[in-house]
This record gives sequence, structure tokens and C-alpha cells, in this order.
Amino acid sequence: MHELGMCEGIVEAALRRADGRPVRGIRVRVGGHPVDPAVVEQGVRLAAAGTVAEDAALDLVLEPLSVHCDRCGARTPVNSATALAACPACGSVDVRSTGREDVVLESITVDRGGTS
Repeated sequence: MHELGMCEGIVEAALRRADGRPVRGIRVRVGGHPVDPAVVEQGVRLAAAGTVAEDAALDLVLEPLSVHCDRCGARTPVNSATALAACPACGSVDVRSTGREDVVLESITVDRGGTS
């Protein structure tokens, strides 16, 4: 359940940036291994419960890793653990993953102090 820890980190970062202002939106870019958007959405809701980010809309941008096959030259997005082990195009195990494995809080939308 590594997604819950990731979601807690997302909310903590958004709350620091918000500096007490109500958070209306959170945009996050997740690069790397596939994650279930519904699980991330639920995790952010749980982590934000009772905070100024409780009702924030989540804009989740997923950037999966790619696998490059040194045998056939195919470059394929990783959508399963199997794709990290063998080329989906030719079955070769002579593959390497490319891309970034990170979570970036790109932006938040907050209410201005005193106005909605």
C-alpha cells in the first residue's frame, strides 16, 4: 500500500504551499510504475480529511515508464510488471526501463484570503 504514503506526502506538500488557505485543486504528476488513479484519489481524500484541502479536486497526470528493447528496438509504455521483465513486442528479456520515477506537486489552487 505504498500509494497511501505517497498520497499523504502530496497532501502535506499542498498544505505547506497553501499556508492555511483553503485548497480547491491539486495537480500532481506521477512518473514511474503504474498506479491506480482511483486508489490515489481515495488516498488523497483520506489524507486530506479534516484539513483545508478536504474538498480539493485532484488532477492526476500519469507518466508511466517505458521499456526499450535492445533486441528489436521497440519502445513500449509499462502498463504491467511483466513489461519490465520482457519486451511486449518480441518477448526478449534484453530490455531497459526509461523515464522518470517521481511524484511532483505541480500546482495547487487556493482561495484568496478573505474571498471565495
